Amino acid sequence: MRLPRDGAMTPPAPRTSGLLRATLTLLMGGALAQLIPLLLGPVITRLFTPEAFGALTAFTTVSATVAVIACARYEFALPMARQEAEARTLLLLCLRILALVTLASMPIAWALARWQHLPVPGLLPLAVAAAGLLQLLIMWNNRAETFRALAISRVLQYGGGAVLQVALGAWLWQQSQQPAGVDQAWALIVAPIAAVLLATLPLLRPAPAGGWLATLLPATPDERQAMRATAGKYRDFPLLNTPHAFLGTLQDAIAVALLIALTGQAAAGFWGLALRYLKAPATLVGGAVSQALYPRLTGAAPHAAQRAVRQIMLLLGGVAVVLMLVLMVAGPWLFHWIFGEQWRDAGELARALAPYIAAHFVAAPLAVVTMAWKAQRWAFRWALVGQLAFVVALGLGLHFGGLTAGAWAVSAAMVVYFGIYFWRLAFWPEIPQPEPQDPAEPGVKELVEEMP
Repeated sequence: MRLPRDGAMTPPAPRTSGLLRATLTLLMGGALAQLIPLLLGPVITRLFTPEAFGALTAFTTVSATVAVIACARYEFALPMARQEAEARTLLLLCLRILALVTLASMPIAWALARWQHLPVPGLLPLAVAAAGLLQLLIMWNNRAETFRALAISRVLQYGGGAVLQVALGAWLWQQSQQPAGVDQAWALIVAPIAAVLLATLPLLRPAPAGGWLATLLPATPDERQAMRATAGKYRDFPLLNTPHAFLGTLQDAIAVALLIALTGQAAAGFWGLALRYLKAPATLVGGAVSQALYPRLTGAAPHAAQRAVRQIMLLLGGVAVVLMLVLMVAGPWLFHWIFGEQWRDAGELARALAPYIAAHFVAAPLAVVTMAWKAQRWAFRWALVGQLAFVVALGLGLHFGGLTAGAWAVSAAMVVYFGIYFWRLAFWPEIPQPEPQDPAEPGVKELVEEMP
């Protein structure tokens, strides 16, 4: 055991496993996490109507928009904190911001419910608190490189949500002998919230110095001073990364609002189901790659970091092309066969969105690159361009050609956008040198030696 500067005894930092090994550990857990809902999806789509899925899509886009700023993105600074004391201070700061954002979500829920834009508004604060806590614990474990716990958490989050949706849907079916409609959409919504809470449990180890209970007690004057200093040191996260992430989820909320306004709630259900399944590979692979890549980019020499990013883009690009071809050739047939006749329109959407999905598959794990390279200002400005292009393309396509035309317009705009993004990252000119490490932490040399 080693003694941090604050004098508290903490377990020794785990040795850095290889990037490939860490990615595979997370990938295996993520594969199981995604396999369960994928297998149960055809059951769920027969237990609930497209209108119920439209309500689920409306709720999740709103809750995600609020939850993405639940800790002001300070949790993403945790892998950068080389000292245990600083990491604990970040944890204290994030928990207090999370409490404030959860409270702020209550009037937001009331206002959106009054305007009839949010189903089951009473669940919004719980959804925000659960999602924010899970993301914080993910980054806490990411710093500790406890990849096994992260993999288990993913299984509980995604697999558990699908299992609960089936259980609640079957219970509703027994009562009416027909698929649950929009009035029973609460069952689709409450299940993933419960699963997120369950997924936090494996991530409670390692505990911070003093235990978790101590983090919930009123802060001492020294802790308050340390939180102010740490908040200033990592101010780019709330000032730049928070608007970046918030506008990204706001884009999805606006897209769903446009779909409901121009084509109806069932169309939002088709859109939500299609993107849920089409983005599942990106969620699986992207989450595993980014969680393994981020702590290593923060400590890698510039040439090693850029080489790793290029290799990942090439590898994911090859997989993305295959995924795109499958969707364009067999998308409508697959959705009809897997989910039922009433979901064939979602398959047409899948075909039209295939180029966008392929580009997104490559881009998903790369969001951490600009954070590690301290390029959040550029990333924020470029994200604004992409979000505007997405919304304008979708709106024009819906207006002039309907749902499928809107999807094709999105693909055309986003392929150009992501192409420029990939080029910039591959030839990024100013990759920072790694910061000095705690002597007890794994060294950069070890990472460089692992690079193929």
